[in-house]
Parts: sequence; C-alpha cells; structure tokens
Amino acid sequence: MTQDVKINRGLKGVYFERSAVSDIDGAKGELTYRGYSIHDLATQSTFEEVCYLLIHGELPDSAQLAEFDGKLRQARHLPPAIHDIIAACKDGHPMDVLRTAVSALATMEPDSQQVGEDAFVENGTRLISQVPMIIAAHEAIRNGRTPTAPDMDLTHAANWLWMLKGEKPSDEAARLADVDFILHAEHGSNASSFAARVTIGTETNLHGAIVTALSTLAGPAHGGAAEDVMKMVHEIGKPEKAAEYVKAKRAAREAVTGFGHRVYRKEDPRARHMREGVRQLGEEMGAPEWYEILQAVVEAMKPYARHGLNVNVDFYSGVIYQLHGIPMDLYVPIFAIGRMPGWIIQCLEQQRGNILIRPLTLYNGPEPRAYVSIGDR
Repeated sequence: MTQDVKINRGLKGVYFERSAVSDIDGAKGELTYRGYSIHDLATQSTFEEVCYLLIHGELPDSAQLAEFDGKLRQARHLPPAIHDIIAACKDGHPMDVLRTAVSALATMEPDSQQVGEDAFVENGTRLISQVPMIIAAHEAIRNGRTPTAPDMDLTHAANWLWMLKGEKPSDEAARLADVDFILHAEHGSNASSFAARVTIGTETNLHGAIVTALSTLAGPAHGGAAEDVMKMVHEIGKPEKAAEYVKAKRAAREAVTGFGHRVYRKEDPRARHMREGVRQLGEEMGAPEWYEILQAVVEAMKPYARHGLNVNVDFYSGVIYQLHGIPMDLYVPIFAIGRMPGWIIQCLEQQRGNILIRPLTLYNGPEPRAYVSIGDR
C-alpha cells in the first residue's frame, strides 16, 4: 500500500528534537557551543573547560574546573583485563579495538549499568579519560611495547600525546592537539550522535550508546575524511601538481576530499584554526611542504566555492596527525577522543525527555498475494 508521503531520505532537513548544546548556522558558516562562539573557545579555552561547558551547561569557575579536571586525571587508568583484551585483538583496526574495549569496560566499571543522570555524568567523565588511553595502549601493544603510564601532571591533550608517542610534546604541539579536540567536541545531530540518541532511547546505559557512536563514526562517510585528505596529499606530492589534480577530479565528477559539508554552505568555521596550526606545526617539525600542498589545493578549489564546496575541518586535521608521525588508521579514533563530551551530552539530553526513536518507512513492495506451497512454486 502506498501513500502520498514526502520521503526525507537520510532524514535530511528533519528536526526530530530540541537541543540546547550546539547551534550550527550552515548558511553563515557559524558554530556555537552553549552560545559561545567556536572561535572564542578555540583561541581562549581548553578542552577540559569545554567538556565541562558541554556537559554541565555553563563555563566553570576555577574551583569547578579544578574539581572536574581532577576527576579526569584520576580516571587515567584502565583495568588490567582491558590490556589483555586489547592484546587479544591487537591486529584489528583501532576503531574495532576501541569499540571492543569500551564495551568490555561496561562489565568492569562501577555503576556502568546505572542509567540515572548522575551516573551518566560520572561514567562519561571517566570515559573521556579512558578512550585516549585505550587508543594509546593499543598502539603500544600492537608494536610490541608496554603501554606508557599516564603523566598526572600533564593536561588531557598533552598526556594523550605523551602516552601515544612516549615523549613529552612541546607546548605548541600540546595546544594544537587541545584545539583539535575542542573543534571536534560537538556538532549537533551528526550520524554518530543521532545513533547514540537512538540507543539511549531504548533506555540502555551510556557505555552501550558510546559503543553505538563509535561503530557509526567508524564508517568512512562520517569519520574518514582526515585519513582520505592525507592520502590525497601523498598522491599530489608537490604543491605545483595540485591544480592538475583538482582539474582531473572535477572533470571526472569526483569529489575533492576535505571540501563540502552536509551542513555548511560557507567555509567550516572550525577550519581556520586547524589551518594555522598546520602551518606552525609544519615549521616546527621541519616539513612545511604539507601545508603548501594543502593551500595549493584550496587555491585550485576557489572557483567551486560558490557551489558550497568550501574547506571543512578535516581538511587540515590529517596533516597535523601526519606531522606527529601518527599512523593513518588512528585518525578516526582521534576524532572520537574529541567527540566524547558531545556524545555524552547528546545522551544526557535524550535521557532527560526520553522517547523511543522509531521513524517509519513507506512500504513499496508487492501488493498482497496468496501463499503458494513449496511443491507448487
């Protein structure tokens, strides 16, 4: 049976809920978290402060930030059994290992099965710290090394780089990682956040929703752009080849990775902060050519900006990770580190006014027909 129903494929343009967290103006290219411009947060705030803002609704005072940061630092540990699980699946993709480890944590963490708001906040705060440790531990274990112990004196971003690489990052490198996390912290009802909300809609626990979000982020159509940009940069090789590359892509009607966004019609407002970071880190690491290739691609893409093909945040992220010597298969897990507070608050909002998310599909199959026994078919 068919009906005269408008189908919004991919739920494009459909508002399914209200949210007080992030406001995205795609036409103007603007983004705010809790009313604060992403530009102010990227230049003046810290990831720890932004986590508090997103989860609790207001910027913390000094005492509140110190207490919250203390909880994050105290959570810089993993049950020994998690290291055993990571070792057992060490040859898997880092996103699969991360998802498996988070799922396993649900069986080991205190109060992980509790679904009250306070439990969500406590479990979420721990997970913000544990996710980067899982990623760093896997990177060590799969390369035959003992995982690096956390440094309790370092910030969240600096400690992540320390545990991943085994060397203390410069202040500039730590700050750039911090900004990267801030820029990826929250972005409305994207695919992984919506998936997490669907999971919470069934009244399950937070760990289950984060596993859902991680599974959704792992898909290349959602979380894979930074890795694809780095592949493109390697393929181009030199700045002077960028124009030819773009011309060939456009002639073949193929997308140029890192340009265009489902929401933004102008340049992604987060991109400018990563652009300057790539330039500075490239100079610090003695590899300015990566930035030069990126900018050559931007120049070659200018004629297509009027069609909404502007730079998005992931255009620059991959090169930052490359400069740190981070393997490409860790790019999406790094995205997850930054997105953790966004997923947590999306889950909290869903829980506060919970309703089972159950959209409809319009049937367009065969008309009613008689069953035919197998001998007569």
